[in-house]
Amino acid sequence: METTPSRPARLPDSRYAVMRLVVTLLIMTVGSSGMYVVSVVLPAVQADFGVARAEASLPYTLLMVGFGLGGVVMGKLADRYGVMWPLLLGAVGVGTGFVASSFTSGILGFSLVQALFIGLGSGAVFAPLVADTSLWFVKRRGMAVAVCASGNYVAGAVWPPIVQHFVEVAGWRPTYVGLGLFCGVAMAGLALCLRERPPALAAAPAAGPAGASPVVAAAMRPFGLSLGMAQGLLCVAGTACCVAMAMPQVHIVAYCTDLGYGAARGAQMLSLMLACGIVSRLVSGAICDRIGGLRTLLLDSVLQGLALLMFLPFDGLVPLFVVSALFGLFQGGIVPSYAIIVREHFPPAEASARVGTIIGCTLLGMALGGWMSGKVFDLTGSYHAAFLNGIAWNLLNMAIALTLLLRTRGRLRGFATAG
Repeated sequence: METTPSRPARLPDSRYAVMRLVVTLLIMTVGSSGMYVVSVVLPAVQADFGVARAEASLPYTLLMVGFGLGGVVMGKLADRYGVMWPLLLGAVGVGTGFVASSFTSGILGFSLVQALFIGLGSGAVFAPLVADTSLWFVKRRGMAVAVCASGNYVAGAVWPPIVQHFVEVAGWRPTYVGLGLFCGVAMAGLALCLRERPPALAAAPAAGPAGASPVVAAAMRPFGLSLGMAQGLLCVAGTACCVAMAMPQVHIVAYCTDLGYGAARGAQMLSLMLACGIVSRLVSGAICDRIGGLRTLLLDSVLQGLALLMFLPFDGLVPLFVVSALFGLFQGGIVPSYAIIVREHFPPAEASARVGTIIGCTLLGMALGGWMSGKVFDLTGSYHAAFLNGIAWNLLNMAIALTLLLRTRGRLRGFATAG
């Protein structure tokens, strides 16, 4: 008996792909809450547990380590089983983590819960969803990935003022319980809408046959390097850019508190920074569709370095708001560009795992940068040296991006000559 399809074919750039993008944006907004919430509650947690600034930065550091490791593990699961199952696991992890954090009695227990539950759970969100989105779009892949990744910054714009309000009204512990219940249920419900596998995987070329086309050959030797070496350089670049990025994002609330402006002003500044990051990601996505992932990475890295320099001479309230906005506008497109680079230069069937590994390294950079900035503050009594440290790491990122871009241009010239 002949059967008729129960639903239309799921194609790249289709209405279904756009629907997935909307759902993905919502999941990203909810699932990325943990990395911003912990920054907002940093002063309250420090006072509650009676610890130094570096120790109070430890929960964020371990959360980002868990986030990075979760991205690698969940990326491999997404490549094999589809993105829905990792997202369901992530919903359990994030929901449980927020609730469990509210019952901890010391900074170590709080930090471990952040890493093992919220961090690993959030790891199911960013890298797997960014990689999945890159496989559902062809014509506007850069913009689609930018929209998806913007959910991370929408979370940064939405959650800090909300959480700061409830912390002031009810305390950080009840606030965490409410977050856990909401995030766990919302993530699980939205994840059920993403059952379909990306169509690009069925069209992925076989790897490594003799006489492969230049496109396939380039996928096997990105930038003229082995797959492992190419990914390793991107991992170092991702770590470096995010060590630099972490200084303002992690410590802006504490920085404003130390300057006498209060935690509420710092939360507003963080929200503005990340709201501008949404604009940056969308603009960078449009630019990426025109000039490619590597050029976009280099451009945004240069702009991020300029923004970090601008933090050094200004500590007034209005100038800090302006510089924070500029920082958000300049650096928002950096992390999504890695997903585009992977999609352009690596085999599609390995997209989630490779993006997960590189994004994991960017999160390691955020973790290292967050802790390092707190340690520098404890040693020097100010954040001036921490900004200089971030600038040095940003220069490393710029150097790697420029090197890979030059190698890619030489590689393309070689293919043109061979043709």
